[in-house]
Amino acid sequence: MTDPGIPELPEGAQVQQDEWERYFRWFGHARYRRAVRIMGLIPSAPRCEACGSPFGGFGGRLMRLTGKAPSRKNPRWCELCFEKSPAGGATLTVGVLFADVRGSTALAEHSTGRQMVELLNRFYSDATRVIVRHGIVDKLIGDEVMGVYIPALTPGGRYADAMVDDARTLLRELGYGTPAGPVLQVGIGLDTGPAFVGHVGEGEVSDFTAIGDVVNTASRLQSHARGGQIVMSAEVARLAGLDDGEGTSVDLDLKGKTTPVSVRILDLSV
Repeated sequence: MTDPGIPELPEGAQVQQDEWERYFRWFGHARYRRAVRIMGLIPSAPRCEACGSPFGGFGGRLMRLTGKAPSRKNPRWCELCFEKSPAGGATLTVGVLFADVRGSTALAEHSTGRQMVELLNRFYSDATRVIVRHGIVDKLIGDEVMGVYIPALTPGGRYADAMVDDARTLLRELGYGTPAGPVLQVGIGLDTGPAFVGHVGEGEVSDFTAIGDVVNTASRLQSHARGGQIVMSAEVARLAGLDDGEGTSVDLDLKGKTTPVSVRILDLSV
């Protein structure tokens, strides 16, 4: 029987535990994280989904001089971040954030193609800029963004605090809690657990990703979040110090789960 705590790896995936732990220590060094935050202030999108370096506009031209052009193996990362990362991956505990635009189909029916692209680009840009402060953007999927939070990349290893803070910040960036209101209805799901984290692919094309039940669960939690809500597992809430505080505690029936899952819901729409 497969241990449910160990993610099933894709065929051909290699575990390079020691090399990835060294990479995450380098990537999580306080000086490097300060540089990442500064990168977020330089225009413009799109950005490296690992360090936030801009690829577009004047900022992109400036970054190319420092070796931070898009990598040809994974154009969502800059050359420096991707080429410095080792092959294979590592199995470790991570946090996963899923943010999804609610009602995007109906929104598309009442918007021009250009308006829809502008709204989604705003969503992608804000999400990338916020997530890379503490984590790594794993995927941009249609109207959905996935972020991975690794303890070694956050001060004191407090990745759950960082993940909850980024979820709040993203919703505020999109207009929740402001007089004008949100520009998009976005719901967020958060979970934590073991995952295989690293590069999947061969030859000239490779991609960074996280694989494990925690990814599926975070996606399921996100599907229960209404616009302006953050739905997090009880473990994320506990690690972030919210289990006895802010929000509402409920049990949810999630697809693929045999028993209800305890969650905490923060609602920024009110």
